[in-house]
Amino acid sequence: MVVDVSGAGATGTPLELDDQVLRAYLGGVGLGTWLLHRLAPPGVDPLAPEAPLAFVFSPLVGTPLTTSAKFAVLAKSPLTGMITDALASSQFAISGKLTGNDAIVVRGRADELSVVLVDASGARLEAAPELAGMPAAEAESAVRERFGRGWRTAAIGSAGERGVRYATISHDGRHAGRGGLGAVLGAKNIKAVLVKAGTRVDVADPAAVLAAAKSLRERSFGPATAKYRELGTLANLLAFNAVSTLPTRNFTAATFAEAPRLAAEELHEMRGVARNSCASCSIGCEHIYSRKGGGSQRMEYENVFALGPLCGVSDPDDVFAASARCDELGIDTISAGGTIAWAMECVERGLIDAPWLRFGDGPALLRALDLIGSRSDGLGELLSLGSRAAASVVGQGSIDFAPQVKGLELPGYEPRSLQSMALGLAVNARGADHNRSGAYEADLSGDLDRLTGGSAHVAAAIGTEDRAAVMDSMILCKFLRGVFTEPFDEWATLLRSVTGWDVTADELRAVARRIVLAKRVFNLREGATTDDDTLPRRMLDTPLELGSGRTATLTAERLRSMVEGYYTGRGLDVEGRPDPSDVADLLLTP
Repeated sequence: MVVDVSGAGATGTPLELDDQVLRAYLGGVGLGTWLLHRLAPPGVDPLAPEAPLAFVFSPLVGTPLTTSAKFAVLAKSPLTGMITDALASSQFAISGKLTGNDAIVVRGRADELSVVLVDASGARLEAAPELAGMPAAEAESAVRERFGRGWRTAAIGSAGERGVRYATISHDGRHAGRGGLGAVLGAKNIKAVLVKAGTRVDVADPAAVLAAAKSLRERSFGPATAKYRELGTLANLLAFNAVSTLPTRNFTAATFAEAPRLAAEELHEMRGVARNSCASCSIGCEHIYSRKGGGSQRMEYENVFALGPLCGVSDPDDVFAASARCDELGIDTISAGGTIAWAMECVERGLIDAPWLRFGDGPALLRALDLIGSRSDGLGELLSLGSRAAASVVGQGSIDFAPQVKGLELPGYEPRSLQSMALGLAVNARGADHNRSGAYEADLSGDLDRLTGGSAHVAAAIGTEDRAAVMDSMILCKFLRGVFTEPFDEWATLLRSVTGWDVTADELRAVARRIVLAKRVFNLREGATTDDDTLPRRMLDTPLELGSGRTATLTAERLRSMVEGYYTGRGLDVEGRPDPSDVADLLLTP
């Protein structure tokens, strides 16, 4: 359904999707990419009324398959100017699918701050000026009280209303976080989207689905997910520190001496409160810790890395408070931490006049977050743009150490000591992204030299990108990836039992390539060039100290050679452009 919120009302218009498109793109990120091609005008401003924002569900949501209660949100990013997508898990996914829609696309701009309600009967717009400035969690409670408990809500915080370019969309305490999706919704004067179940999900082979669900659930308790169950993703902190791949002080180092203070092992012993699961999930990776002064906070590797070592902050109370502040404002922790770390280095170099903003200063980190959320005091406005756009304002070579690719801030993986991942970060359509290119798996497997990138690293980056494209479109949680022995075969079996399609492993491999290519074609349409497939100059000019006299070096020549190998492996020309016959396979022409 395409929902136009222009004016004081909402018009919900069905967009029929035939089986050819659904089978070619599956759902989630894949189908969302196809929808952006179809509905986003070329060159559209991401914050313009006509720019679409798509909530996209999957073939598996609503089934008993573990981790299937996920949805994707896609738009043209106000942070990067390219395609962005984010995945999240909650009851919103189930209720959204049970409205009878494979996707809900929002366009237009409401006359006043409003909410959109979608159920099996259609869509409507309700004015909600009283929600202005509320954190997403408070807005969820308020609309539940107003409209009833049967509605599930995805909402923005004050940062989304104010157009912070990396604002998030939140629901049930979880976040569709990267690329500024919250700013896109805020630009439409929409505080929240509400969905209410009104149909049911029918599957082609109920017995086969139940058998698959039982098997998958049992395997989800195995060794492949043990780390996530026991300590959560924060278990990566000490492991990455030990192998010199924990980005510290704006990527000037890859080890953090005070990492043990922030480690899962220490926090679990001293502060652990509870473990929780996403909707329809048997893994339970979410670890919740007590906060100083009362309350609790969900902590994961990426928010601890970005608000801790990356900014030189080691006090867990400061990191917990900063993560909570990001949740309240509705901003992405990775982009917030990366942009603030860049600003801290600018202050050290005398490029920004804010002497209070120093590495290692927890209260300064919190002050900077508040300035970003309000877009105030000059510095807040600057940092609300993200590190790439802020560097273009500051100039003086500051872009060379802005920790971003295509405008999206780098996650917690040091590219110089993980060179498969370096390639994955450089070529990914979303920008610096660890979820759409999990090439660090190959680097850390021991099967190749992670410090010397080459053809094996290219193959690893392509393989992980393909597998991610299918998992993000079916949708299944990435934490399940280790339980599949023959992923494409097993995924094809799951899809056959749910949809009735006679899909094969080879067909899914083709689907993966199609989704990856469709993203690239969207970015090319919006002005991307081969120059965007790179890393910050710091990663290519400065050797990384590993200790014991060892260094890791990633040269511009080596990265370019791997990028060219990636282009060849993807069937692209030297400018990263596909053959017209491959574009025809994308089914983009109405």
